[in-house]
Amino acid sequence: MNRFFGKAKPKAPPPSLTDCIGTVDSRAESIDKKISRLDAELVKYKDQIKKMREGPAKNMVKQKALRVLKQKRVDAMKLGVKEMKKAYKQVKIDQIEDLQDQLEDMMEDANEIQEALSRSYGTPELDEDDLEAGWSSGG
Repeated sequence: MNRFFGKAKPKAPPPSLTDCIGTVDSRAESIDKKISRLDAELVKYKDQIKKMREGPAKNMVKQKALRVLKQKRVDAMKLGVKEMKKAYKQVKIDQIEDLQDQLEDMMEDANEIQEALSRSYGTPELDEDDLEAGWSSGG
């Protein structure tokens, strides 16, 4: 059989939680670097705008600064959406449903136990007045 189909490739183990955290941290660092680069560029444009007189050149620099601001915002949104999609792919809905079923079963068991504990076994129904009367007369 191995001649026709070959051997199955060994499957890599699923990523552990620490691996996932490491990749998210590395992505966050790259995002932070990109944002800091854009911030530095914005500071440069801001300084240029302060030094320039009103006119078409200053308007051009303003437009560049606005473009960088929009890029910063759009990049952050795109990366956020990408990370959310990756996180949702790792969520296993079947496991969540199984967990909810188990919790529901446990709640039913707890209710049954509570009902069993609250049963009275032939003890007379007494209220506080009866108890106080018993203590004061026989006590």
